[in-house]
Amino acid sequence: MKVGIIGLGYWGPNLVRNFLAQPDVEKVVACDVREERLKLISQKFPSVILTKNCEETLTGDCDLIVIATPVAAHYPIAKKALENNKHIWVEKPFTANVAEAETLIEIAEAKNLKIFVDHTFIYNGAVIKMKELIDKNELGNILYFDSERINLGLFQKDVNVIWDLAPHDLSIMQFILGKKAKALSAHAIANFNGKENLAHICIYFEDNCFAHFHVNWVSPVKIRRMIVGGTKKMLVYDDMENFEKIKVYDSGIDIKSTEGIHEALVQYRIGDMFSPKVNQTEALSMGARECLDAIIQNRQPLTSGYDGLEVVKLLEASDKSLKDMGQIVEINHLVHS
Repeated sequence: MKVGIIGLGYWGPNLVRNFLAQPDVEKVVACDVREERLKLISQKFPSVILTKNCEETLTGDCDLIVIATPVAAHYPIAKKALENNKHIWVEKPFTANVAEAETLIEIAEAKNLKIFVDHTFIYNGAVIKMKELIDKNELGNILYFDSERINLGLFQKDVNVIWDLAPHDLSIMQFILGKKAKALSAHAIANFNGKENLAHICIYFEDNCFAHFHVNWVSPVKIRRMIVGGTKKMLVYDDMENFEKIKVYDSGIDIKSTEGIHEALVQYRIGDMFSPKVNQTEALSMGARECLDAIIQNRQPLTSGYDGLEVVKLLEASDKSLKDMGQIVEINHLVHS
C-alpha cells in the first residue's frame, strides 16, 4: 500500500514513523510547503519521498491520504482525496463543522472508501482496559464521567481550547460508555486572543448519566485525569502516571430504605483498590494497523467518519451553547447502518 502524508507539523513525524513501520506499506510520500519540515523528515526518514506539491500527492498513486493539517484545511483536502478515489485518515477534530463531516461521509459511502479519524486515545491500552471493565459490568451502571485535561498550553491560532483539547476526551467518553448524548451546556472565557482558553462542558444522557469536561490552556499544572463512577465501583484513569494508570476502587454508596420510614439511609462503602495491567503498545501504531486492516478487509474502522461526526456534533453544540452563555443545546444524531 502507498501512503501520502499531508502536513508535517508537530504530529507529522510520528505519522511518518508509524506508517513506515507497517509491513504492507511499500511507499510513504510526505508533503508540506515548509522547507524546514521536509528537511527534518529527510534527516529522520531517508526512504520517504518528499514533496511540496499537495495536488500531486492527492492525484498520484497513493492508496491512502493522511491529513495532518490545521482543521480548516481538513475538508477541502479530504474531499479532493475522496474524489480521487483515495481512502483518508484525518486528524482530530474530523472537520470544522457538522455539514462538512456529513458531506465527506456521503462521498466515501458512495465510492466505498474508508474514512479513519485519528481519535488516538481509543487505541491507548488504558482506554481499552476501561472499556473492557465497563463492558464486563465491573463498575455497574455508569453514573458519571468526569474529565480534566489542563496545562499551561500551546495557544492555537485557529481553534479554541474546546476544539483543541476536548476531542480526546469526548471520543473516549463515546467509546467507553457507548451512549449517545442528549444535550449539552458549555461555559468558557477568552482572556487573550479572542479564542476561549478555559472551558467547562456538561453533557446529559437519557438514562440519568452525566459527563463533565474541564479543558484549560492556562493552568499552572498539567493534569490528564478521568473519573468514571458506577453503582458498583469507581475508576480513575491518570495519564500522567507512569505505572498505575488505572485504579479501580471498590467504593460507592448503598442506599437502604425501610418500609414506613421515608428517609433514605445512606451508607458509604470503602473497599479495596486494584490497578489492572495495561497494554503498553504505542496507540498510534495500533491506529495505523487498524486503518490499513479496515481498508484491506473492506470494513468500517474502529474510529470511522461516523465517530468523527459525533464528536464534531458535540464541538459545534458547545460553540452554540457558548454564544448563549451556557444555554442547553440538544444533540441530533445521524442514524446509520
